[in-house]
Amino acid sequence: MNDKWSPREVVHRDYSSHPPAYAPGYKTSVLRSPKNALISLQNSLSEITGPVFSRDDLGPLDNDLILNYAKEGLPIGERIIVHGYVRDGFGRPMKNTLVEVWQANAGGRYRHKKDQYLAPIDPNFGGCGRVLTDENGYYCFRTIKPGPLPLAQPGQRLASGAYPFFSSRATPGPSA
Repeated sequence: MNDKWSPREVVHRDYSSHPPAYAPGYKTSVLRSPKNALISLQNSLSEITGPVFSRDDLGPLDNDLILNYAKEGLPIGERIIVHGYVRDGFGRPMKNTLVEVWQANAGGRYRHKKDQYLAPIDPNFGGCGRVLTDENGYYCFRTIKPGPLPLAQPGQRLASGAYPFFSSRATPGPSA
């Protein structure tokens, strides 16, 4: 047995500040929510220490999805602000945390070669951005309201999360 992969301590967290994962009124949660109780593991050294980003690593428009990809004009769509806070499993603010987003354009299409939805690509909208949280864990993006995504018809399957622009790190949890 390789000691490097030994089990980590299970940590009990308070999930009361989160909405329920299973909400029958929200149809996609019925299929996508975990069937078993969530398991939280103690963070490993790599999750605590790295990678480290500074504000110098980000461009001035990285969190402005309206301007960060604009070439010959502004993107089509209703302007919105998406903002919030990043907290750890105990509710404490996570400062200097990199938040990356990707989204569909106003027509509901992602800028990715595997997205073949019939909506056109907006040449002035890239659909991705990033920002570091402030001292209180706060982040803010300026963007457009994404258009509706097509729903699967009987006999079809749609992939969710198939278009990452950046790598991401997920907290280990149970498989659904």
